[in-house]
Amino acid sequence: MRIRHFVLGLLALVAPSLGAQEPYKQPPEIVRRILDAPRLPSIVPSPDGKTLLVAEPTGIPSIADFAQPLLRLAGRRINPQANGPYSVSGFRALTLRDVATGQERRVTVPEAGRVGFPRWSPDGRRIAFTHVTENAMDLWVADAATSQGRRVGSGLNGTTGEPCEWMPRSDALVCRLVPAGRGAPPEAPRVPGGPIVQRNAGKAAPVPTFQDLLDSPHDEELFTYYATAQLAMVDPAGGAPRFLGRPAIFAASNPAPSGELLLVSRVQRPYSYQVTMNDFPQEIEAWTLTGEKAATIASIPLAEDAPMDGVRPGPRSFQWVPGRPATLMYVEALDGGDNRRPAAERDRVILLEAPFTEPRELTRLAFRFQGGGFGGGGTAYGRDGLVLLTEFHRPTRQTRTWKLDLDQPAAGRQLVWDRSSEDRYGDPGSPVRTRDAAGFSVLRQSPEGKWIYLDGNGASPEGERPFLDRMNLETGKTERLWQSAPDGYESVAAVLDDAARLVITRRESRTTPPNFVQRDLRSRRETPVTALQNPAPSLSTVRRELITYARADGVKLSGTLYYPTDYTDGRKVPVIFWVYPREFASADAASQVVGSPNRFVLPGGASHLFLLTQGYAVLDNPTLPVVGGDSANNTYVDQTVAGAKAAIDYLMSKGIADGNFGVGGHSYGAFTTANLLAHSDLFKAGVARSGAYNRTLTPFGFQNENRSFWEAPQVYLRMMPFAFADKINEPILMIHGMNDNNSGTFPIQSERMYAALKGHGATVVYVQLPFEAHGYAARESVMDVVARMIEWYDQYLKPKAAATFP
Repeated sequence: MRIRHFVLGLLALVAPSLGAQEPYKQPPEIVRRILDAPRLPSIVPSPDGKTLLVAEPTGIPSIADFAQPLLRLAGRRINPQANGPYSVSGFRALTLRDVATGQERRVTVPEAGRVGFPRWSPDGRRIAFTHVTENAMDLWVADAATSQGRRVGSGLNGTTGEPCEWMPRSDALVCRLVPAGRGAPPEAPRVPGGPIVQRNAGKAAPVPTFQDLLDSPHDEELFTYYATAQLAMVDPAGGAPRFLGRPAIFAASNPAPSGELLLVSRVQRPYSYQVTMNDFPQEIEAWTLTGEKAATIASIPLAEDAPMDGVRPGPRSFQWVPGRPATLMYVEALDGGDNRRPAAERDRVILLEAPFTEPRELTRLAFRFQGGGFGGGGTAYGRDGLVLLTEFHRPTRQTRTWKLDLDQPAAGRQLVWDRSSEDRYGDPGSPVRTRDAAGFSVLRQSPEGKWIYLDGNGASPEGERPFLDRMNLETGKTERLWQSAPDGYESVAAVLDDAARLVITRRESRTTPPNFVQRDLRSRRETPVTALQNPAPSLSTVRRELITYARADGVKLSGTLYYPTDYTDGRKVPVIFWVYPREFASADAASQVVGSPNRFVLPGGASHLFLLTQGYAVLDNPTLPVVGGDSANNTYVDQTVAGAKAAIDYLMSKGIADGNFGVGGHSYGAFTTANLLAHSDLFKAGVARSGAYNRTLTPFGFQNENRSFWEAPQVYLRMMPFAFADKINEPILMIHGMNDNNSGTFPIQSERMYAALKGHGATVVYVQLPFEAHGYAARESVMDVVARMIEWYDQYLKPKAAATFP
């Protein structure tokens, strides 16, 4: 809300009010060099842990790569020419590395196009991956012994998910193919046959603000045309595919551990213009390998009226139980799926064994089962009937994990953890997983089965120190096997054997970039796996520290302060706050320290950390907690402003800042940026990227706000910067991807906010990025965004400084 006197140079920047297409801007050379540097590969261990598959990602794509056909249908983004997802990510090279010797062999992959994520066969003899070109998606399989790859299938249909999955015996892959004789896609009618009508018969049915929904009969026809697939068994050695059943729209086609059945989900009509494909009606069935229906498991209705703060009624989260021939586990709500309805028990967990006629209740949960979709997410299976189930109570953030024995259900359950999900310091870590002989995700257990392994971030008041523990399943006792050194940052990427002797870690420090290391925890021998170099030596000298300070109400706050690359002691510099607030139920949890001062500074994408190369300090992710549980947002503005003021007071008292503060953020951080400018005089300029500013456009909840606009109108109005556009007097740069796919952050959010600011005489520039979604990926877009951020802050935080690049 600051009244400023503007320099004449501002007129050339913002005076034109008409929209105009400008050439992409170029940032300083150091930014270009960092962005074009090779990135860390993905590491995929073989099932026996003796071989590492190293997958090198493609370079940063060009805007031309994004100029591919795009259809937005039922919450999916589809490339109609390739019959797959609209995507440019992938890999350019695959390498097999022997764990014992370090010997490496390149896998034969196609030179053109891009390679999808590689997947080991359960027996470890082969690797399957997709190959995507401009007009097709094919299946390739490489022999692990010879590293030779070749195409074994064509015409994959990946519009509704991963097109292929290994069968448990490694003798085939079940794939979704484009149906033979599909014909040409339906054409849009030149003349509409009538109006488009939606109806509701007096039943409350609030829905989130989903993107890319169906909105016409022609959309329905296109969705049916492109999503319909033919299931088939594909021989990894080549040969003609063997078709299974009739074509349908498949949301899932998962083989049972025995390899004799498939769990199939077929999407049904009626479609919806309000929800995505995931909430369309579905028939859940068990199929034989000849494509015949062995049993109907469930008929799932359209979920337009599912509770906003809950789950869809009826059965959900279907998954095969590893280690059993054909047993399903699924979850069913006991409260209609409505978290607001008082209930002593919310979910029940059910087992259903082939021939799928007698469901058996395993247990009931007082909280909501933590997981969803096919395969769930709240379960971890072990040997001899062991299963860990996790439940979560959102209002209090309480999470509980139970241990059960599927072989002895009458024995009841044992509590493993009961904690707050907000408590970083008390986080025991996540169970380490591996793959069983059939390829299913299971717990990594010690050879005798008594211990499981946990890897965690190791948060503490001094910052994070990742660790690897083992936990005794009988006593609950934990032992620390390894922890990152206090002067670096190293985390577990993979555990290669049941004894947890060999592990792969990702290691970095203040002065060395991230690389993978193979560790023998018994002999303490270390072997480098990758050797990426520092693309900008000046980054090695970046000084950073984990700062802690207190808000006026006593809540302890923290953030990582990065100094400019050319910083000298005693010099005062402009500081950029890069923000993203979080809601907390507990003030103690909000006060916990986040992050580590020992990580290497390696900006990627349109990172705000590139500002370090231009003379700015950056306070990265300063904790701006909004404390109060489900009603925290009642005081969102007051708490975020108080948090920002506390950080500024600290930086000024330490003689670090010169008094010129900027603020910026992406998504919810952009929303907060606009609010800080509207409700305070703390900052001189802001950058808001891909934000949502008018909360009447997300009336049934947003972020962690579960009340509707009509339940809490004053909260919505107080929080939304659109309502206070007349109070924003500081210059604000707004950027938005024209193809934003994130729920709630439609491009119209920035369009209307820009119009409101312009209408009140604000200093504002609005940049629309062609082809970009919620995050920015094209090289030209990323360079342009970084260049504009530097220019913007230079203009208003360094009024006497000229731009240091063309």
